[in-house]
Amino acid sequence: MARISDSQHGSTPFQKLLGHNKAIMTSWNQLGEELGKDGKLSAHLKEQVRRALAQNNGCQYCKAKGKPEPHLFDEKMAIALGFTDVFIKQKGDMPDAAFHVLKEHFTDEEISELCAFLTFTTASQYFGALMKLEA
Repeated sequence: MARISDSQHGSTPFQKLLGHNKAIMTSWNQLGEELGKDGKLSAHLKEQVRRALAQNNGCQYCKAKGKPEPHLFDEKMAIALGFTDVFIKQKGDMPDAAFHVLKEHFTDEEISELCAFLTFTTASQYFGALMKLEA
């Protein structure tokens, strides 16, 4: 059971917790939708990153949506997931070497999008974990 009651706003359990502050929920949803769609990186790649993060960020709701699917990885996705693993282990204190590997396969625009997605998704999953959002 979540630590606070659901609000009257939002369509998902996550949104109902954020919905106590409707403007925050709306802005959060808009940013999440923008980051989650195809951009410089595919939505599919970002979904695999989200799944990897979910296994480590403590949100049972996020974790229940599944683990990464290695059989679907291509080279670029494998590199993004490797970077994600380093991000998880280093708690954001990334070594320069991790960025050197990224720069061999990703443009600056793609790296920026990946890092924005990693940090926003982590914040979302931490919120779910903090609120004890269940699957």
